[in-house]
Amino acid sequence: MEEVDLTEAARGLGGSRVLRGRLARPEGEGPWPGVVMIHEVFGLDDVMIRQARHLGALGYATLALDLYSDGGARRCLTTIFRAVTSGTGRPFADVEAGRRWLAEAPWCTGRVGVLGFCMGGAFALLCAPRGFDVAAVNYGQLPKELDAALAGACPIVASYGGRDRSLRGAAARLEAALERAGVEHDVAEYPGAGHSFMNDAMAGPMLLRPVLRVAGVGPDPEASKDAWARVDAFFRSHLG
Repeated sequence: MEEVDLTEAARGLGGSRVLRGRLARPEGEGPWPGVVMIHEVFGLDDVMIRQARHLGALGYATLALDLYSDGGARRCLTTIFRAVTSGTGRPFADVEAGRRWLAEAPWCTGRVGVLGFCMGGAFALLCAPRGFDVAAVNYGQLPKELDAALAGACPIVASYGGRDRSLRGAAARLEAALERAGVEHDVAEYPGAGHSFMNDAMAGPMLLRPVLRVAGVGPDPEASKDAWARVDAFFRSHLG
């Protein structure tokens, strides 16, 4: 994967002082549709890098943003959670910088989707009305003003785990809101899966992983396979 410096693009939009990412391009000459990928709360770690590579292998030029570029997780988390709660702030400018960078690349078709996991899933949902052609929300928190947040949204594919205690009922609430908004969608809840079920390995600090396992957080290969197939089919329909 290629390292990408998006600092200039982000600063021009009022984003972070430093913004980097990793780019996974499909094999061949292109052009390809693009996807801005937003990591989960543990950052752009090895698990997230493999997710980006998987998207690249499916045929999407995937820009995995590092929202912790400007000082690491400890320094950035407060700003990021404020942004995802309010729907405004520098992280949204960073995502927009990534979208524009991809759309203007000569090897991109100009059509760009957004996909996120966990914290990134919440961002992907909030970014659905912000210039993207399609959005994939993977176990992302729902905003308080859900109907308002979905006004003008692009088509959305969303996946949740039925054993995810932190997001009980989220899939049903999101689907109902998308129906009210008239937004094309595909929402699924996997009864036996928990949070982060699309990951191929446990993520997060080693000391925290036993607690996460007890809470039902972690990979579910069967649910993950189906969710990825739905994302790919939905993206192909809307990105080409």
